[in-house]
Amino acid sequence: MKTLSVKLPDGLDARLTAVARRRKTTKSSLVRKTLEGVLRERGTPKRGSALDLVRDLVGCVAGPADLSVNKAHLKTFGR
Repeated sequence: MKTLSVKLPDGLDARLTAVARRRKTTKSSLVRKTLEGVLRERGTPKRGSALDLVRDLVGCVAGPADLSVNKAHLKTFGR
């Protein structure tokens, strides 16, 4: 097994220590299990439509709803 050194802020270390004690396990074991879970989620492609995948981004930009209906917005388009 490889060894990895990680620098943690004091607060995060305290939380990790508390959870490890509560679960009666080591901090290393807890970090390994957490990393496995995160990497498993990231490796699994999300399913759904394009809209489902960007739903959290829809409406996040302020501005006119549709530039194509206002000719003034098209004057500088592409420049």
